[in-house]
Amino acid sequence: MKKIELKSHFGNIKPEAGCDEAGRGCLAGPVFAAAVILPDSFEHPLLNDSKQLGEKQRKALRIIIENEAIAWSVASVDNEEIDKINILNASILAMHKALSGLKVQPEFIIVDGNRFKPYKNTAHKTVVKGDAKYKSIAAASILAKTHRDEFMENIAKQYPQYDWQQNKGYPVKRHRAAIMEYGVTPFHRLSYKLTDTQMKIEFMTKG
Repeated sequence: MKKIELKSHFGNIKPEAGCDEAGRGCLAGPVFAAAVILPDSFEHPLLNDSKQLGEKQRKALRIIIENEAIAWSVASVDNEEIDKINILNASILAMHKALSGLKVQPEFIIVDGNRFKPYKNTAHKTVVKGDAKYKSIAAASILAKTHRDEFMENIAKQYPQYDWQQNKGYPVKRHRAAIMEYGVTPFHRLSYKLTDTQMKIEFMTKG
């Protein structure tokens, strides 16, 4: 399949930031979001929606993006906040936090998906499958994904039973089976359906 050429920007209002998130469908861990402002001249043959890339490709692109972006920022919202305000609001909050972290504030924002809340007084546009259409959103998807994966790999050392270093908290069979056997951790999203039977589960305690 021929790779679709990504566009450099949506409109003529600059600087323009692209936003995306990672981890909405996970049973555990925070949702991460990134905001990226790229120079118009930015080019890389591998740049694409993070879901279309392998782990090594994402990690290599992360270094390039962080070195060559005009500005970039990554932020997260933890599982407890997700349970309080729901995953959609948490994802948007994480994107707002990422935008606030940019060293250069954008005049226009493009966001992957079809839901967003205004950030300050900055104009924005939501774009369905935007991470496969615009360079800045693709770059944001890569940063959000790699930073979240790194977080999950680190906490996997504390809770090896759940195999987070492999599944990153997604609802795969081995993860659900571990919840059934060991219970939940302080990182699990209790507002989600954690097991197939959704039985009552208690927090895991050390020792």
